[in-house]
Amino acid sequence: MRPFTGCGTALVTPFRRDGSLDEAGVSRLAKRQIDAGIHFLVPCGTTGESPTLTEEERVRVVELVVEQAKGRVPVLAGAGGYNTHEVIQAAKRMRRAGADGILSVTPYYNKPTPDGLVAHYRAIAEAIELPIILYNVPGRTGCNIDPATLVRLASIPNIAGVKEASGNMMQMCEICASVPDTFTVLSGDDALTLPLMAIGGRGIISVASNEIPGEMSRLAELGSHGDFASARQLHQRLMPLLQVNFIESNPIPVKSAMAMLGLLDEIYRLPMVPPRPASRERIATVLRSLGLAAAIPA
Repeated sequence: MRPFTGCGTALVTPFRRDGSLDEAGVSRLAKRQIDAGIHFLVPCGTTGESPTLTEEERVRVVELVVEQAKGRVPVLAGAGGYNTHEVIQAAKRMRRAGADGILSVTPYYNKPTPDGLVAHYRAIAEAIELPIILYNVPGRTGCNIDPATLVRLASIPNIAGVKEASGNMMQMCEICASVPDTFTVLSGDDALTLPLMAIGGRGIISVASNEIPGEMSRLAELGSHGDFASARQLHQRLMPLLQVNFIESNPIPVKSAMAMLGLLDEIYRLPMVPPRPASRERIATVLRSLGLAAAIPA
């Protein structure tokens, strides 16, 4: 697979009980991912609670992940926002930390026009040499990269692809039919990985692979090899987890599940808080049903 295709994990960020960054936990989780066969790693995205990390913490997380990767898998570091100048500076810091590429969410809240989006990303692309994966998640940002604008952006040399999380399958179909073959279209929704790959997508930037890296990597591999019969069986088996991970705002459910699996301490930074008791029980039920956490009390 070429870089940033297949399954990349949008890594959660573990914290210690005093709320500080758990550096050993970052390294341990990254190693677990690589050992399980993940195709690339995505630290400091919103699943990693990046808006609550300091500048120094974001850089340190990327450094730790790069140290674990040792060139075995690419590292796509989060660097996005609505202040173009600050995004450029963040992207440069990620490059110095060893990142192989940048995942850059659209400006949020201020809703730039299509021309503004193109100017924003062109400025970032001209300021750094790394490949850039755009992140389109209008349900969170209020800003959609429509297919016509994405075609314009795809013509900028080091804009290499998009994490498409609009949830709009018609838009995804139009994107896959319109962008060059060299432009990578990735799903931003675990549950839509297989449908998107069926129409030309190249994989997923996944939340669920925090919990099940091997299974999500396998799903992406089956899709890339065109074995959709096997992929459907795996997709259907995993669907309860893919759904329950969004029973509350991401990354609350996935961090709760990982704590149940003994992978981290269940610590969040405000405004994220632990899930409600009913949600926690549903998460535990799904984990038990998949045989992931038999030790969790019923």
